[in-house]
Amino acid sequence: MLSMDIADLVLATGSQLLEGAPSARVEGTVEIDSRKVGAGSVFVAFLGEKVDGNDFAPAAVEAGASCVVVTREPDAALLALAHERGCAVVRPQDDDAEEFLLRLAHEWRARHPNWLVVGVTGSVGKTTTKDLLRAGIASARRVHATQGNLNNLIGLPLTVLSAPDDAEVLVCEMGMNHPNEIRRMAACCAPTLAVITNVGTSHIGLLGSRENIARAKAEVVSGMVASGGVEPLLVLTSANDYTPFIAESFARPAGIAVAYVGEREGDDVRATNVELTGTGDASFTVTCRDGWSRRVTPSVPGRQVVPDFLLAMAVVEALGLDRDVAADAMAAMPAASMRLAVSESPRGVRVIDDSYNASPASMAAALDVLSEMDATGMRVAVLGEMGELGSEERRLHGYVGAYAAAKGLDMLVFVGGDLAGEMAEAARTMGASEDRLQLFPTVDAAVETLAPVFSRGDLVLVKASRSCGLDAFARGVLR
Repeated sequence: MLSMDIADLVLATGSQLLEGAPSARVEGTVEIDSRKVGAGSVFVAFLGEKVDGNDFAPAAVEAGASCVVVTREPDAALLALAHERGCAVVRPQDDDAEEFLLRLAHEWRARHPNWLVVGVTGSVGKTTTKDLLRAGIASARRVHATQGNLNNLIGLPLTVLSAPDDAEVLVCEMGMNHPNEIRRMAACCAPTLAVITNVGTSHIGLLGSRENIARAKAEVVSGMVASGGVEPLLVLTSANDYTPFIAESFARPAGIAVAYVGEREGDDVRATNVELTGTGDASFTVTCRDGWSRRVTPSVPGRQVVPDFLLAMAVVEALGLDRDVAADAMAAMPAASMRLAVSESPRGVRVIDDSYNASPASMAAALDVLSEMDATGMRVAVLGEMGELGSEERRLHGYVGAYAAAKGLDMLVFVGGDLAGEMAEAARTMGASEDRLQLFPTVDAAVETLAPVFSRGDLVLVKASRSCGLDAFARGVLR
């Protein structure tokens, strides 16, 4: 909960006070949705594509806000209402609500030097790694972590601003679409420990190349600082081909130590004897350099959880926590909603819902899970299109279609337009027979045709970028 004078808020954000006393206090949450405003809240009005948050400023005042941040010239009625209710009205420089939030969160972070921040970024696995970190660190410390998908230039400062005063560790997930976004987030939250899960092809359409993606992820180094006797440490996966580039071009020149995790001899935290159970869970032995070792079987299905678990364990070790206790807590953590979450319908059809997001690498990982889990009926992959792949989109969709065909599944279903067709054509080229291949233009059409077909024992993977709305297919099958 934010607590500061209006004068300090204005100074920290470079804003203009249009109404209210500088000596008044803000004591409440920071909200961008007027429906969540309560007594003492700060409401920040964003100008969206469809909705102008400024239109809801009066409602925020009525709800008890102590301060409303407007991004256009306020009318006299709003100023009069704010004066009557003792609510400050603030206008940020250049009407930039995003920069306002970042500056305010930076100030709030600076007032809490007791917080140790862990930054998590990467192309795939950010959320799982963040959730594993939250579970492991919470075994010994008070943790505050990113909720849901609040991992961008708006979500990151909201995460910081919502941290309780008595938090000891903040785990901040950092997503990005463009260069300099992670740099701005790192400057805001000042992480001491940071994790880059990998460098893949997510957002390659916006950044142009994997090297540019690596550069963007490496921006987290720019904001790293020591905290409470813990020196800055960047944790990387040894198997990723851009790990040496990040370590040698960014971390080491900045004086940031690097730790490596993976399945290679010499890794600081290593996985050996990796096996997959009939339920798709990975079982493996985790070993640290000092000889500590433990066999774990995380509840999150799939082999992809292995590097995520190792990354989290490296942070646990850097914090000096009890590794046995943390490993137990991380292994028990369930899969997040729409991220390889397994559910069963009343008719006995099991659905692996991984419809939250998708990239070529995560598509392949999800198909591996589908192939490795026990199933008494059909194994079916329902795949939608992937976003933000730019000029590479046709080729990368083709790769996914070919990979899916090579898994030898009982049915391949592709949902969408031209890019779904690209996957289907590649699957045909790889030998997928027409009687096992389905192509639907919409999710509704796929549900209507296929939901009645599935029966007890069938195992159905649902995977696509969030914009495809394939979660509706999962719900349709599970009804």
